[in-house]
Amino acid sequence: MHIIDWLVLTITLLGIIAYGIYKSRTSKNLDGYFLSNRNMPWYLVLLSIMGTQASAITFLTGPGQAYSDGMRFVQYYFGLPIAMVVIAIFFVPVFSHLKVYTAYEFLEKRFDSKTRSLTSGLFLLSRGLSTGVSIFAPSLVLSSLLGWNIYYTTLVMGGLLIIYTMSGGAKAVAHTQKIQMIIVFFALLLVAYLAVKLLPGNKGFFTAIHTSAAQGKMNIITTGFTEKGFDWRDKYNIWTGIIGGFFLALSYFGTDHSQVGRYLTAKNMEASKKGLLINGLVKVPMQFCILLLGILIFSFYQFKKAPVYFDRVSYEQAMQTDKKDSLHLLETSYNNSFDAGNLPAANLYRKQFASMMERSLPSTKPKDTNYIFLYFVKEQLPIGLIGLVIAIIFLAAWGSIAAALNSLAACTMIDFHQKIWSHPKSEKEEYRLSQLYTLAWGIFSIIIALFAYNIGNSLIEAVNIIGSLFYGVILGVFLVAFWVKRVGSNAVFYAALIAELLVIFIYVKDIISFLWLNVIGALLVIVLSVILQSFIPHKTKES
Repeated sequence: MHIIDWLVLTITLLGIIAYGIYKSRTSKNLDGYFLSNRNMPWYLVLLSIMGTQASAITFLTGPGQAYSDGMRFVQYYFGLPIAMVVIAIFFVPVFSHLKVYTAYEFLEKRFDSKTRSLTSGLFLLSRGLSTGVSIFAPSLVLSSLLGWNIYYTTLVMGGLLIIYTMSGGAKAVAHTQKIQMIIVFFALLLVAYLAVKLLPGNKGFFTAIHTSAAQGKMNIITTGFTEKGFDWRDKYNIWTGIIGGFFLALSYFGTDHSQVGRYLTAKNMEASKKGLLINGLVKVPMQFCILLLGILIFSFYQFKKAPVYFDRVSYEQAMQTDKKDSLHLLETSYNNSFDAGNLPAANLYRKQFASMMERSLPSTKPKDTNYIFLYFVKEQLPIGLIGLVIAIIFLAAWGSIAAALNSLAACTMIDFHQKIWSHPKSEKEEYRLSQLYTLAWGIFSIIIALFAYNIGNSLIEAVNIIGSLFYGVILGVFLVAFWVKRVGSNAVFYAALIAELLVIFIYVKDIISFLWLNVIGALLVIVLSVILQSFIPHKTKES
């Protein structure tokens, strides 16, 4: 990058950090560190919810997802607005009335401590794994910029994120996310404008859309049906989006404390509900625009030759292997086909090259999708804007990961430490312990980030796969708690254990698309708990 880009990047990041530290002045106790003293207005709650969900992965690999697989990924979000309504009606009043620190305190009031510990433990595992993948995204950017080994940049980025999170707590997260989202939207609009502006001749926006549609990229609505019937392994179609996406969003926003913790910071119940409902209205259009950016970049590279492989670091590594001659041959065929105007043949050679890359580097399993947006930014954007766009990737990462680490520390402190060990002697000691748990989870997430290459076709898909393995079961426990009053603690506890094992088994055997695991997990807990209750005597613990 140019020196101006480095200046823009540095000034933007330092400015955000300074602002967050300034705004994080709050009482040094659990209420201040985890819940911002419960005084956030609705618009900060909204931006915090959006900033927590829209991580660096969203902006870094979302366009790459659309570039590779078209617009159909947007269907994944179709169930989210419905989930926001359900959460606002049923979940928020319960959490607000009980004044809980974590969502899982409610489960002990309704069932018992072991059910609370199991559900909180499943959350800690799923969110810890997902946070590791999220740390990998800005590490990938840093690796590409500096040419460093990805493992070194992961350690550097993870260390910076730990310091950032420990210094501010929930209040710093909420206020910095406000500025982050404004910068993010501004920068993405500029990138989209330039992607169209850089098209040759008089070609404009509609030409770009038509070009992508001709290549099958404008597949916004897909049914999942084939000549053989419904394809249950199809990842993204309208049914997996509305049904599977609804269950995933209901669990993520209703039971995942990285999100529940955002609206628990609200000054009242109305602020929590307003933040959630407006998020439901804007999330689908926002994600549509992020994916559309990938479509515009795809159109751009139909007129200007793209590299045969966007991940240049992996490309150079593969060229040092015994597959280098085959790779050179495929690259030459790709270049010749593109120069001759034979785009179908060129695209075919690119796919063959990607397949050969995976065989060349089996230990790292390179994922070209993760580098498409970053390559376009580095090669096509003007000086200054490159630094700003790179900054938003870091900002999005810091906002979402800080919220995740904060929620992991909260659940560890509230759901486990205070129940297993004696309470700290003072609020200041509680505060220091909470910071230490933030540090511990940060280290855990860094370790996971070192292996993030091995999950899914893109980072955005990897995070959703991890969530789907656990979210359905967690949601099932909450649904039983809310609406199946005759089921007691033992029945739901054992039902959740059995359901989790079955969900993992189904995923390992690749029986069905991962989004359906959210539905399966929730329904298994409900059905199994009702069945088990017939054999287990209990005394129902009412909330």
